[in-house]
Amino acid sequence: MQSGFDAERAIVANIVLDEHRSFAYPVSMSDKPPREIVSRRNRPAKPPLSRDLIVSTALGIVEKDGLSGLNLRRVATALDTGAASLYVYIANLDELYALMLDQALAAVEFSQAPDQPWRVRLKEYLASYLRILTERQGLAQLAMSTIATGPHALRMWEVLLGLLQEGGVDAARLVSGADMLLLYVTAVAAERSNWRATGQDFGRVKRALASVSAEQYPLVSALFKSGAFAGGGDGESRFRWALDVIIDGIKADNTPTPDVGT
Repeated sequence: MQSGFDAERAIVANIVLDEHRSFAYPVSMSDKPPREIVSRRNRPAKPPLSRDLIVSTALGIVEKDGLSGLNLRRVATALDTGAASLYVYIANLDELYALMLDQALAAVEFSQAPDQPWRVRLKEYLASYLRILTERQGLAQLAMSTIATGPHALRMWEVLLGLLQEGGVDAARLVSGADMLLLYVTAVAAERSNWRATGQDFGRVKRALASVSAEQYPLVSALFKSGAFAGGGDGESRFRWALDVIIDGIKADNTPTPDVGT
């Protein structure tokens, strides 16, 4: 027969043993392996939201899906945030368009080689502008519908005005002349971008011109048959020829000064 002291010691020993077993051998009622717990902190941290990040993201969307595929909700989704967060940095979609165009214009190259004539540098600068608009989808359409006023757009205006002034263009024609050159280059870029996107069927145009009546349209018929409508040289040479025509017109002394009020 156990004494009271021995019985109490046995009870304590059993309790300690049970606790030891519960820690060493956890009981599971399922044969499935325990679920792995992954901390949310292991996810890569998002870059801090900024105006430059918003603009760069929007340009990426336009380059992939075109200008029609861009809206603020799409930009917000790409940045893993809410559309309301974007309004801290931009006022609306129109402002985003202007910022996008200005950022793209940063890539326009300007040669400051002093040994090159001003006209050569002007045409090279405009050719660089054309390349920027045509190499990235949606930029030409953006430039046709948006006026950028950021530092890169202002730099472009400063360069164009300076080159025209160097070429002797009258001060009254500087702004209108630079605007005409930019409009022409932007229109060429938009036309080329549209052809690339839609696959313009020039065969249809040629067939239509080939069938015109020589009696009704004698000049169109004769010039088409002579090959004049095919153009001379490649697209690049025609582009530079047109620039020369516009520049000569801007410089001509007998051209009337544009009325800036209309």
